[in-house]
Amino acid sequence: MKLKKLSASMALIGILCMMLHVCYSIFAYLTMYYNPFLKYVFAVPFMVATCLHGVFAMLAVFTQADGTRMDLYPKQNLRTILQRGTAALIFPLLILHINTFNLMQSCAESGRRGLIVLLILAQVLFFAVIITHVAVSLTKAFITMGWLTSRETQQRIDKAIYTLGALLFVVAVFAIVKTQ
Repeated sequence: MKLKKLSASMALIGILCMMLHVCYSIFAYLTMYYNPFLKYVFAVPFMVATCLHGVFAMLAVFTQADGTRMDLYPKQNLRTILQRGTAALIFPLLILHINTFNLMQSCAESGRRGLIVLLILAQVLFFAVIITHVAVSLTKAFITMGWLTSRETQQRIDKAIYTLGALLFVVAVFAIVKTQ
């Protein structure tokens, strides 16, 4: 249980850092204001917390027996399947996300418009993957930490998180993709 609590605590810190990073990025793109220092102030803690969360989560999944047989009850385990599937997509898309500006600049200079479109689609997919992962994982982290015990409260929080996640996705896609 200690690994799961470490994973959950790093996830919660990572979610807070993600919100700061995404909100700063939206602000920067909408106002056309860019400060490389602030980008790193918001991005680096997010990456560190996310990497630690990933390590602890993988250790928990692979070294502890519970939760490894998702095929038995696929309908009941949809959230877990989404959680693990999006987790697997985060790191490859993160590498692309980190390099998107330079890749777009290179494609623009060489006139490769098709690759620019693919990079924009990859950004949209990255936002969808991250926000979906957070949305299906947040109340699970609360449960792991012992902060949430009621199923009804979990369902209400989940609905609010899904709504806020969808709103954040739309705003991020509009602000960032429009200006890229």
